[in-house]
This record gives sequence, structure tokens and C-alpha cells, in this order.
Amino acid sequence: MSIIQNSKSAYPTLPKTLTGITGLDEITEGGLPTGRPTLICGEAGCGKTLLSIEFIVRGATEFNEPGVFVAFEEKSDELAMNVASLGFDLKKLQDEKLLRIDHVHIDRSEIEETGEYDLEGLFIRLGYAIDSIGAKRIVLDTLENLFSGLDNQSVLRMEIRRLFGWLKSKGVTAIITGEKGDGNSLTRQGLEEYVSDCVILLDHRVINQISTRRLRIIKYRGTVHGTNEYPFLIDEDGISVLPVTSLKLAKQVSTERLSTGIPALDEMLGGKGFYRGGSTLVSGTAGTGKTSISAYFANETCNRGERCVYFAMEESPKQIMRNMRSIGVELQKHVDAGLLLFNATRPNMYGLEMHLVAIHKLIKKFKPSVVIMDPITNFINVGSVSEVKNMLVRLIDFLQDEHITVMFTALSLNTIVNEQTDEGVSSLVDSWLLVRDIEFNGERNRGLYVMKARGMKHSNQVREFVISDEGLNLIDVYLGPDGVLTGSARKQQMLLEQTGQAIHDHSISRKDREIARKRKVLEATILSLNSEYESVEEELNKVYLEEELKKQILEKNREEITRIRRGESGRSKPTGGK
Repeated sequence: MSIIQNSKSAYPTLPKTLTGITGLDEITEGGLPTGRPTLICGEAGCGKTLLSIEFIVRGATEFNEPGVFVAFEEKSDELAMNVASLGFDLKKLQDEKLLRIDHVHIDRSEIEETGEYDLEGLFIRLGYAIDSIGAKRIVLDTLENLFSGLDNQSVLRMEIRRLFGWLKSKGVTAIITGEKGDGNSLTRQGLEEYVSDCVILLDHRVINQISTRRLRIIKYRGTVHGTNEYPFLIDEDGISVLPVTSLKLAKQVSTERLSTGIPALDEMLGGKGFYRGGSTLVSGTAGTGKTSISAYFANETCNRGERCVYFAMEESPKQIMRNMRSIGVELQKHVDAGLLLFNATRPNMYGLEMHLVAIHKLIKKFKPSVVIMDPITNFINVGSVSEVKNMLVRLIDFLQDEHITVMFTALSLNTIVNEQTDEGVSSLVDSWLLVRDIEFNGERNRGLYVMKARGMKHSNQVREFVISDEGLNLIDVYLGPDGVLTGSARKQQMLLEQTGQAIHDHSISRKDREIARKRKVLEATILSLNSEYESVEEELNKVYLEEELKKQILEKNREEITRIRRGESGRSKPTGGK
């Protein structure tokens, strides 16, 4: 038993007992009212008995609270067999004194209404069952059979009140199941809902040939609770209820970035990829490579050692893994390593709400860091555009609460419905990649745009998206005379420009060689002129020296003549002889 206290209030809140049923404790904000009766009502086949028995089993196995199950329709062996497929071993619990099943047989044909009618005999029987195992929980399934032989309405109402009052006096948390009445009445007698402290209505409806179960809390005295309709799923693990996501926009966010697995795409997203815990939409026409982008992202996630769930709604897992091998992505190894889990179902298998419940349950169980849904536009076959959008809002909110990164793919067609779907979904996600066909020069090629990327720098250019046996790549923008070129037109233009460049380079090279030859001729001429200059200079120096020598001799002769004229002997004495 769990008593929920509100720390923000000075007043104690209503004591509650956890049911152990996935999602129901969240809706009731702590479980069913402790020591008080709860009415579970609904039409046949909506899951009343199963919810009740799971309440008893979860209490015994998870909270060590023994329980009594009083059946007015099914015998103990039948009940044990019916719930064995859910993994509930009722015989074992009975052997361990954690569960007591008491079948009360009531046959209308064997009953004759005479004298006073009261439930004292039932009270004695229930009291013994409760005391024998120290039960904290009890279920009465179903109440109509108990009063099937009673036509006096006044006595019936009085005895119902006595029954509910007796259950309260025993201090057990009780569930009473009842069949839905006619018109607006929740039960056959129309009184149980008034004397119960908590009333839960189960509904099983079929819309467009798709079955969906829903749960709604009609009333819950003394506490706040969820008031919407909540879809719930019955499978091998019991009941799973999907709470509506909180309307408060107070999610925690991360600044960590995750690579897409395509380096060129990471570059378009500021060089880092998507934010962890964010949502991304990849939309485009058929054959543009949406699944390939998703597979690359899944492969990159698993390469980091993180878990990924791939919800496939068009192809089987083996088809996807085979097709991805053609672009160099091997997903089977990640499946074998327990990092990648495929969940392949047609949208028509469930209603939207049931899909949401199944997705919640699988994610809670596998605990992935990345979720891929390919493609979400198939949900249009199950619900309207607004219904699909509402479902995706709740899914995105749930994934944000769990800090899980999600990638959606969406098929775009030239129809109003798909355009509305594309626009409706794109407004919910953080990033939007659009892959489109580019038809030019008799070819069909692909172009990728980053339509939006909240909170990150991203490219505003169109890149050619190439899928080959070497993998995925984005070709840099190539502008030709007529705009952006792709495919063979891009290669042709590149060849033309390369040819022109080669001719240009050859012309420049030829001019360079001509200049080099002229340079050599000029250098030879300069060398010749230098030699000639040096020869002339040398000749001039020779003449200058001769002239200087002559000038010195003439000057010397002039001086000698002058001495002679003056009578000075300028002759030198003879050498030798006396």
C-alpha cells in the first residue's frame, strides 16, 4: 500500500493503493483509494475482469498485499486458465496464501424471492476469506449476478449500500465490477456509481473496422485525477494504459549533438548533426532515399553502442536489412548484438491510440536512445490528419520526457491530404529535411534541403543527394549557366569547364614558353653587349694609358731641354775610365 502525500500542501491527501498496472497509477496519481470501494464498469469484453485480477495479482506479487477474488461467474479453474497466458500463476499464489479465489454460484432459476433479503451470509463468507489470508485487497466480479434474483428495487438499493459500507468497515481496498446499464446509466442498477468512491469506465469500440479499448475515470472522491479518455492495451503482459502527455511545455533539453552518419549532412547542420532528444522529419516522394537516411542514422546510433528501435510500417525487417546492404550498411550485426530492434506492423493492425500504447510499452521495455518511425504517413489509413497529428504530439512529448531522439519519415504526394500531413507534422518537429526529385536533361536526380533546424546553424543551399553502392553522399552545389546542375548535366558542364581550363592552361603554357625564349635571346644579346662593352672599355683604357705615358715622356723631355738651355749639364757622368 502506498500513501501519497502532497508536499506542497499543508493538508494530507487521500491515502492510495498502487495498482501495479502500467499507466493506471499515473492517471489516478497514486492508485485506487485505500480502504474504499472502486467500481469498474463497462460492456462485455472491455476488460473488467482482467483489470480486477491484475490488481489482485500485482498487489500480491509486487506489494506483498494478499487479495481475495470473489467470482460470481467463472470458476477458479476457468479463471486461472484464462489469465495463464498473461503469465499469472493463480495456483501458485493460492499455495503461498497470497490469493484466495472464492466462486459464489448463483442461478436465477434456483432462487425464489420470499421473505426478507439480506447479505449477511455473504458478509460472513467474505469476512472469513479476508481473515484467512490477511487480505488487503478484494474484488467482487460481477455485482449483477449477486442481485439477479432480487426484483424489489428498494431492498436492492439498501443492500448495495450495506455491501459498500461493510467493505469500508473491513478496511480493504475493493474493486466491484459491473455491467454497463441502458442509456446513460453506468450500471444495471444505476446506484453503484453513486455509492462508490471511485468509478472507472471501460469502453471497447470499433471505428472503421479497427478495435480500440479506452478507460475513463468518471469520478474520484477526495483527489485530483486524469479526466480524459485513455487508450489501453491488453497483451501478454496484462493491461497497459497510456496516460495523456502533460500539456505543460517544461521539457528538459540537451545541447549534445548526434551525428546523422552522413558527414556531408552533418556539415549542412553546422557540422555536428541533430540535438539529442530532438525530433526530425525526413519527407519526400517515393524513392528519394528516406529509408536510407533513417538506416544510416540507426547504424550510426548502434555504432556508438546505443540502442535504437526501428518501427517499420511498409517493409519487413529482412527487406530493410537486405536493401541497406546495397549501400554498404549492415544492420544485422546490430540486431544480433541487441542494439537494434525492429518492430514491423501494418498501421491497419490497430487504431491510432493502440499504436501509441504499443509504442510506449516497447520503448519502456527496450529503453532505446533513438527511435525511427518509417513512414508516419501510413497512419492516414487509420485516422484523419488531425487525429494523426494529435497522436504524434503525444508521442513526441513522451519521447522528449524520456530524452529519446526520434526520426520520422513521411511520404509526400501531390495531394491535399499529404500536403496537410506534411505541414502538420513538420510544425511539431525540431528539424525538417526535404528530399525531392530534380528532373533535368532527361534524368531523375535527388536534391536535399534543410527546411528548418531549430537552435542550430544550418545550410540554406540545395545539395544533390547521391545514393550509390559506396553509400550516401551530398554533392556540393554546382552552378552552371542555367542554374543548379545535377547528374550527367553537372558532369557534362564540369567536363566542358575542365576542357576550357585545359585549353586555357595550354595557351598560357605556350605563351610562357615564348616569353622564356625571348628572355633567353635578350639575355644572350645583353651578354654580347656586355662583352663588347668590356672590349671597348679595355681599348679605351689602353689608349688612355698610352696617352698618359706619352705625356709623361714629353714633359720629361721638355724639362731636359730647359736645363740644357740654362747651361746646366744634364748629362750624367760617364761610368768607367778616368
